[in-house]
Amino acid sequence: MTVIETYNEDSLIMLEKLELKFDCIYIDPPFNSGRNYVMSPEDDKGFGDIWSSDEEYEEFIDEMINKSSKVLKDSGSLFFHISAQEMFIPHKVCSKYFEHIQPIFWKKSRSKNNVKKKLGTAIDVIFWCAKTKDRKFNMIYQKLNEKYLKGSFNNKDERGNYSLGHLVSDPTRKGTYNYSVTIQGKTYNPERGWRINQDELEKLINDNRIHLPKGDKGNLYKKIYLHESKGKAAMDLWDDIHSIAQGSEKRLYPTAKPVELLKRIIEMTTDEQDWVLDPVAGSGTTGLAAKALNRNCVLIDKNPQSIKTIKDRISKI
Repeated sequence: MTVIETYNEDSLIMLEKLELKFDCIYIDPPFNSGRNYVMSPEDDKGFGDIWSSDEEYEEFIDEMINKSSKVLKDSGSLFFHISAQEMFIPHKVCSKYFEHIQPIFWKKSRSKNNVKKKLGTAIDVIFWCAKTKDRKFNMIYQKLNEKYLKGSFNNKDERGNYSLGHLVSDPTRKGTYNYSVTIQGKTYNPERGWRINQDELEKLINDNRIHLPKGDKGNLYKKIYLHESKGKAAMDLWDDIHSIAQGSEKRLYPTAKPVELLKRIIEMTTDEQDWVLDPVAGSGTTGLAAKALNRNCVLIDKNPQSIKTIKDRISKI
């Protein structure tokens, strides 16, 4: 059974009381934007994001990241979400507490027609932080775009349409494996080496999953079938999930993030029944995503209105 716990408490205080260790922590804090955020003039649910100096803001997030890192498992991941304009301070702070940091660039919106005197802001940065390179990771996949689908799956055999996957190493690097194979009387032994070992290649040959070149100088390719494709292995640019403002999801908090974004983060770094933490939970989107994926979750927010919204949303799932 999935457990969702909520705490109406200052996160910096509550983090010291937690006895659990978490597999995934997601932090979507104030962005140092110099603004106060409310839902509307009639609904003051939200938070203040005005700081006396960058130093004050850095001290705040330093304390939060430090305390969060102490309740993170050695195999766990912490995600710190920030606007691209304010990414420097969080990166500096995260580097104090984590050995491995990879920025993920979330293209949250399409073009903006209301920008006249500056470049439109379309990117948020999510710092993926881990204590060790052996942190838990599950490969996730992004949808193939229409242009790629039309241009890549042009080959066809009795199984269906397929695209070509490289088996020979590219010109800038040497392959790991060096051996020769013979197919239909022709021997292949690429100078740059193979990307896979001989046993793996032989299995592909025996299962008719190798695309043969038409000429004498071409390379072998792996057949990647459209009907078997999970999509493209996720990269550090996420451009297939749009913000709530440009999607169909209802906004319940001024800076709420889409459920699909949190699902991707949680699915990528946890397994079922693992524990997820959001110390600045807002409207509880992390909890919804966790429950949908059969993960346990702890949500903390000092705003009583946020806790009420969270409980209302969770109760409807």
